[in-house]
Parts: sequence; structure tokens; C-alpha cells
Amino acid sequence: MLILGIDTSNYTTSLCALRADDLTVVADARRVLPVRPGERGLRQSDALFFHVQHLPIVMDELVCQVRARGEGVSWRAVGVSVRPRPQARSYMPVFRAGQSFAHAFARALGLPVVHCSHQEGHLAAACHFLPPMDGPFLAVHLSGGTSDLLFAQRTRFGYRVRPLLEGADLHAGQFVDRVGVALGLPFPAGPALERLAREASPDCAFRVPSSRPEAGLSFSGPCAAALRAIEAGVPGPHVALAVQVCIANTVAKCVIPHANALGARRLVVAGGVAANADIQARVRRRLAQACPDLEVHFAPARYASDNALGPARIARDHLLGIR
Repeated sequence: MLILGIDTSNYTTSLCALRADDLTVVADARRVLPVRPGERGLRQSDALFFHVQHLPIVMDELVCQVRARGEGVSWRAVGVSVRPRPQARSYMPVFRAGQSFAHAFARALGLPVVHCSHQEGHLAAACHFLPPMDGPFLAVHLSGGTSDLLFAQRTRFGYRVRPLLEGADLHAGQFVDRVGVALGLPFPAGPALERLAREASPDCAFRVPSSRPEAGLSFSGPCAAALRAIEAGVPGPHVALAVQVCIANTVAKCVIPHANALGARRLVVAGGVAANADIQARVRRRLAQACPDLEVHFAPARYASDNALGPARIARDHLLGIR
């Protein structure tokens, strides 16, 4: 019996098939929304339109993957992200595409539908690869629309989330994309920026300032500094590396005081920006020195970016009454 997960974010149309009994990811199909060269994203109306176009195609790809593994296509439930954050006022039109598809699919087959937020989906995808967690934990969600430090607790309905710090202006993913586009990289720019940063010379000393802990996960100032550096002729690899260092330093500086104050034992870092290997290494190194008792976990790269494993896992656990 399979659980269908659905996520329709600003960047990607995502579907996932999760086996309910042993939690095997049987199939995972996605399509990135198309963005014209030089542009830094899509209007909500355009993104919604692309999701409506993509969903039947991605569903075909998912079913083909399931059948290629010799699995019978037998669905048990549907999990779908319906809002950005687990807050009543949290809303973005793009999630209506996935919600409508989920309810139409479920109604046709007589299946239950479990709602969650996009943020909870990211946490669930990261935690899917970890041992079960007892008690609350610290989490950082770094993506194109979110830069949040959270205190999270697993519940039967997803996650109870208490925001500790929220992105005050420009988010981490927007920082990466704006600098990447200015450097001539494709959108979304994360993977290309990471490759470009590897070309920086070992003695590269160029840096952009990271935010103070009390300022939260703020990236508008660093982004402005990076864009000025590009105009001034600083080599692209040096700017790309400075962006990664800035994000890692900002995350570490924001986590340290809260980890110590709350006595947290685990930190889970999720979201597309968290897939960057250099950012991961720098965050681990700084936190190992400042918070040696804090376990630091990153979502696997494929499930750090937008995906539908999280909604599928939340639906599966909800139906089985698992916390």
C-alpha cells in the first residue's frame, strides 16, 4: 500500500510514493518550474499555471517508476502541503494546485487526505532519514521563501513549531539566486553557485558581512555587498564562496545562543540552501566548537530541496497514529 505525497512550491512540482509498511521511497518524480534566463523567479499566477500543466505529467512519471520496480499501484492515502508555514494566516496560491489535485485524486479512489505545511514537509523529509526523535529539537529552514530558526516538536498531525527567529527581509535562497543571476548563472542558482565557489583560489580573502544574532537570519545587507562586489569586478568564484560563508556563519551565530539557552540536543537543517556541501561543512565546524553536545543533522541533498516525501511521511504517520 502506497502513500502519495504532493508538494507544489514556488520552484518545483513534486510527487512521491512512499510504502506505508516499511517507509521505502518507491518513486519520486519532480519538475522544476521554468524561469526565463535572467529572471529571478515567477509570479504566483504563472507558477500556479505551470503546476496545473505539470501535475498530470509528473503523475505519469511517478506511476511509471512504481511499475518499473514491479510494485502494484495500490494507494492508501494522500498527503499534501497546503500552505507555506503551519500558521492559520500562512497562504500562497501555488499550493492550491497541489491541494486541488490531491482532493480530486483522493475522491476518485475513496482515500483520506492529510494536509500539512510546506515547512513541515521539509522537516519530515529530513527526519525521515534520522532515528526517531523524543522531545523537541532545533530546526533551521533555509529556502527561497524562508529563513527560520524553529523549536519543533513532532505531533500526530505534523509538527508543533515555535518560531525563534524569522527571516526579516531577504531569505537565504533569494540571496543565492540574486547573486547567482547577477553572475550569469541559471535560476534557481544554488547548484551552479556551489560549483562556481569551488573555483575560488585557496587564498581568497573576500567576504561579505554576516548578520548579528540579534538581527536574525537577515541577508539583504550581505546581498547588497555581494552585488556591489560583482560590479566592482571581484571574481565570480570569490563572490560565490563569500555567499556560502556568509550563510553558514549567519546560521551558526543564530543557532548558538538558542541551543545553549534551550539545552537543545539536536539540530535539523532543511530546505534547498541546506543541500550546499560547503555550507554544511562550515556550520558543522562552527557548531562543533561552540556547542559540542549538539547533534547536527542535514537532510540528504535530494530531500533538502523541495520534495513530496515530507507530506507523504506525515500522512502515513498520521493514519497510523504515530508521533
